[in-house]
Amino acid sequence: MFRIRKILDTTPVANQDAIKQVKAIMRQQFPLTAKEDLNKVTKQLIDPLQYQYRSILFVAENAQGVVKGFAMLLHMSDLHIGYLELISAAPGVTGGGIGGILYERVQQEARNLKLKGLFFECSVDNAEVVTDPALLKQNQQRLRFYERYGVFPIVNDIYDSPAHPGDKDLYFLMYDPLGGDKPLRRALLRKVVTAVLERKYGRLFDQAHIDMVANSFSDDPVVLRAPRYIKSKKLGVENKSGRKTETAPITLIVNAGHDIHHVQDKGYVEAPVRISAILDELTKTQLFAQVRAQKFPERLIKQVHDRHYVDYLKRTCAGLPKGKSYYPLIFPLRNMTRPPKDPELQVGYYCMDTFTPLNQNAYLAARGAVDCALTGATCLLDDSQFAYALVRPPGHHAERRAFGGFCYFNSSAVAANYLSQYGRVAVLDVDFHHGNGTQDIFYKRGDVLTISIHGHPDFAYPHFAGFVDEKGEGEGLGFNINYPLPEACSAERYHKTLQAALKQIKRVKVDYLVLALGLDTAKSDPTGTWQLQAEDFYENGRLIGALKLPTLVVQEGGYYTRTLGVNASQFFQGLWHGYRGSS
Repeated sequence: MFRIRKILDTTPVANQDAIKQVKAIMRQQFPLTAKEDLNKVTKQLIDPLQYQYRSILFVAENAQGVVKGFAMLLHMSDLHIGYLELISAAPGVTGGGIGGILYERVQQEARNLKLKGLFFECSVDNAEVVTDPALLKQNQQRLRFYERYGVFPIVNDIYDSPAHPGDKDLYFLMYDPLGGDKPLRRALLRKVVTAVLERKYGRLFDQAHIDMVANSFSDDPVVLRAPRYIKSKKLGVENKSGRKTETAPITLIVNAGHDIHHVQDKGYVEAPVRISAILDELTKTQLFAQVRAQKFPERLIKQVHDRHYVDYLKRTCAGLPKGKSYYPLIFPLRNMTRPPKDPELQVGYYCMDTFTPLNQNAYLAARGAVDCALTGATCLLDDSQFAYALVRPPGHHAERRAFGGFCYFNSSAVAANYLSQYGRVAVLDVDFHHGNGTQDIFYKRGDVLTISIHGHPDFAYPHFAGFVDEKGEGEGLGFNINYPLPEACSAERYHKTLQAALKQIKRVKVDYLVLALGLDTAKSDPTGTWQLQAEDFYENGRLIGALKLPTLVVQEGGYYTRTLGVNASQFFQGLWHGYRGSS
């Protein structure tokens, strides 16, 4: 098994390793590739302005990070077109459809970018030019491959003519309409040809040659070569990648064993019915494709939580009899720089809280929630645009070495830490209560931006964190942002605050977004004081979706079950419509 992962920058170590493997494949598959062209793979990812296009590298890699194939798409945004510069499987990789899945992924990206078409070069299949039978057969197989996707050479031009005497390295210019039915106009094609020859080939051709080739395209609309290898009725291939269709664009992962953790003590609102209330409404939207959670090693949890703390939870929960709960009896000293003003609150200041118990199944349910979040993270690496980990118990109050607020393991933080191997991550927490655990875990790190919009700690749990001047330390200075809001907060003010938070995410230019989704900002929620309603959650989703970032949504709070499902449904409809550009 392998996944297709999109690479846009060279900073993360995992990306550097993948790029190194891509270059090794190029050296083996294209032995005449110049060192300058190998170095260009890295340079054009770093500096799109120099090349006048944005480079997007797709790698097909297995679970161990071994690259089995790659494709490089050049996005020429000024012309609204894409150019497929390279696509190749690794040496010795046959079968499995890697080439097909890579090409389908490039097509998908081009459609997501709403491009007018996808262009690329393909070696000619002219027997008079290609005299080597093995090479001719190879070229024919490539053109057969593309014909199956309804992609053909553009004809009646000199693009495939020798650039100099004796030149036999000749190419067709191919055109993929990406499923569109509008004819390709000559004016656009001439601009495309000029841009390709100038930007891709640089100094190889003088301007006179570029103009001559571009002007040789005289048909309007452009004419494509008729099918030569595939009968018309067999054109078009089934999707090999197994990706979701647009009718189910959000991957859903449900913590199937969540209900083993059911604390029936009076006033404990974090109940199993929360999940079913949400699921009942989500199924009506046709936006979700559910997958089973994978199992991940405990070491990924210990990368963000203290190992002694993790071992303590595991050991203590396993030793508790069924139906027995442990509540805190003594309270370790906490942050003395933020004592609450309310004398009653000062009593509990020395612990997270007095209402989060340990029981036999707390560890198991929390582990299940982490597995769901990590499964969602891998879905983003597999190139899902959105994944939703519908879990309980929640996690964002769990600090590196402490639990509370119904939270035991910080699922959002574990997933964000995992994704940070592959790019810069932002965690946006929109729960009514401050994500103190996420702040604590990433406070000194600059590779994960943490933002929380929440009720001011003067009146809202956890009371000791979430102040505006908590901005991070060391490398993390400036990468922790808090937006504490008043007890009475209008929807209008909330949306303005959310827009400010999203501007910070754009400023940092993150690659992945982890959204800690609390629905306890809703009207009548027993743990909150705000009045957001269904239409407000839709707008929240729309604004976040418009970022167009690969986004993992992890369920946090939300306890008013009468409206919980509707609010979740409206949020995700807004998320999808925001991404698609719909109002």
